[in-house]
Amino acid sequence: MNFTELNLIEPVLRALEQEGYERPTPIQEKAIPAVLQRRDLLGCAQTGTGKTAAFTVPILQIMHQDAEARKSPRPIRTLILTPTRELAIQIEESIRAYGRHLSPKSLVIFGGVSQVPQVDGLKRGVDILVATPGRLLDLMNQGYISLADIRWFVLDEADRMLDMGFIHDVKKIIAHLPSKRQTLFFSATMPPEIQSLSSSLLQNPVRVEVTPVSSTAETVSQVVYHVDKKNKPRLLLHLLEDSSIQSLLVFSRTKHGANRIAKDLVKAGVSAEAIHGNKSQNARQQALQNFKNRRTRVLVATDIAARGIDIDELSHVANFDLPNVPETYVHRIGRTGRAGASGKAFSFCDAEEREFLRDIQKLIGLQIPVVGTHPYPLGSVVPEANSSSEVILLPATQRRQASQAPHGNRPHGRHPKPNNWPASPRRPEERSSGMRQPARANTPQPSASGTLEMNPRIQRPPMPRPERSSSSPSPDARPSQGRPADRTAPRKRPNPPAPSSPAAKPPPPKADPDSSIQFKPVFDDLDRW
Repeated sequence: MNFTELNLIEPVLRALEQEGYERPTPIQEKAIPAVLQRRDLLGCAQTGTGKTAAFTVPILQIMHQDAEARKSPRPIRTLILTPTRELAIQIEESIRAYGRHLSPKSLVIFGGVSQVPQVDGLKRGVDILVATPGRLLDLMNQGYISLADIRWFVLDEADRMLDMGFIHDVKKIIAHLPSKRQTLFFSATMPPEIQSLSSSLLQNPVRVEVTPVSSTAETVSQVVYHVDKKNKPRLLLHLLEDSSIQSLLVFSRTKHGANRIAKDLVKAGVSAEAIHGNKSQNARQQALQNFKNRRTRVLVATDIAARGIDIDELSHVANFDLPNVPETYVHRIGRTGRAGASGKAFSFCDAEEREFLRDIQKLIGLQIPVVGTHPYPLGSVVPEANSSSEVILLPATQRRQASQAPHGNRPHGRHPKPNNWPASPRRPEERSSGMRQPARANTPQPSASGTLEMNPRIQRPPMPRPERSSSSPSPDARPSQGRPADRTAPRKRPNPPAPSSPAAKPPPPKADPDSSIQFKPVFDDLDRW
C-alpha cells in the first residue's frame, strides 16, 4: 500500500513525497483512515514506528477541508500534548514539513526558556499548538491561552507522562477542554493506569495495535555485556574502537553520570556531548544538532531528555546503566531501527543490575544474548595505569595524580589517603613509633617487653614534698607574702601532712562586697598538682 490509497489530498501527498516517504508504516496505514473518519483513536505501538505522521497528516487534511472564516486572532483548534521539549520541537517541525503546501499556523511552547516569544506568537494567532504540560498550565493561568475552541486533542507518549509525574497536570488540562472534540491517544506501552486514563478520555475509539504491547522492533539486534561497574567506561572505549559505530546514543540513569561519561570520552579523544534536564534548552538543541550532523560521534543522554528523539540512520544505542523500569528499555532501544531500518543495541549489566535484566527479559519475552568474550568480564581486575599516555578513568587514580599537586588542589574530606601522599612533619619520637600521640594523654603504652609504661615525652617528675617541722604552721595557714630578712638562710617549708589524714582543701577567697568581681577556686584538689 502507498499513501495515495489512504485518500489523502494532493498538497499532503506532495509534501510526503518531498520528505522521501514512499509507503506508510503499519501504524500509519491503520490510523490515518480512522482519523479521517472523525473517530477517536487509541494507538499502541513501540516508538519509532511513525506515530507522529499517523496523527499529524490526517489532522492537517481535516483542518484544510473544514476551513472556516478566519477569526482575528485565530483560535487554537488543535492541541498536541507531549512530555518533553525535544519531542515537542520535533512534532512542530513535522507539522511544518507535512503542511508546507497548506496554510495552518503552528506554535510550540515549553518551559526552560523565556515565555515572551511564545506569548507574542499566541497573540498573532495559532491553529495548532504543541505544548508540554507545565508551560501550558502556566500560560493558561496567566490568561494567554484558552482551550474553548479545541476540536482535536492529541495526547502523545501517554505512558511517559505517567512516568514523569505529569498525569495530574494532564487531568487539569483535560478539564478545560470542550466535551465535543476528537481525541487521539498514543502510547508505546499500556500499563493499567494508562488504560484507565484512555477509557475516561475516548468515546467508542478505534484501537490500533500493530505490535504486541511492550515489544521491541525485530530490526534491532540486542546483546548484553556482564561487566563490573568500574569497568564500564573501559568497555565503552573498547567498543568504540569499532569504526562501524559511526554514531552512538548512550543512556545514563542520572544527570551526573551522563556528564561523567561524556567527560571521560572526550578525555580519550572521542567527540561526545551530554544532554539532560540541567542543561539549558539552547545547549540541548545545539548538542542534538551536532549529533544529527555527525559533528559529534557519541551523545550521552538521560531518559527524559532522549524521549522522542528522532535521528536519521542512528546505528547503535548503548545502555550504560540498565533502567530499573522495564518499559524504559523498550523506549531506549527504539531510538535505533526506526521506520524499518536496522540497528544494534548493547547493554552493560553489573552484579547489582541482574534483577533489572530479568525484569526486562520477562517484559519483552526474549532472552537477550550475552557476549562473554570481551576484555572486561564480570569480576576481572582493573589494570593499573603504567604510562602517562593511558587515559585515567578511575577516581582513585585521579586522586593519586592530585596528591602531587600543590596543597590547594589536594582532595580533602573523607577520601582515602594514597600511599605516596607526602608525610607530614612529625617529632622524632612520633616518626619512630609511627603514630602521633595525643598532646595531653598520659595513658600507659605497651613497651617492647610487654609491660605498660607511661609516655616519657609528656611524663613530668613529681614535685618534692618538703619536710614539716614541729614549729611550722599548719597547712591550713596562709604563707607569708613577705621575703625573709636573711636571703642566705635556707627557706623553711612546712612538712607534708601524715598519709592517714586527708589533705584539707583551701578555703575559697572571700568576695569583696564593693567589687563586682567574684573569685572562685580553680582547683578542687591541690594535692594532685
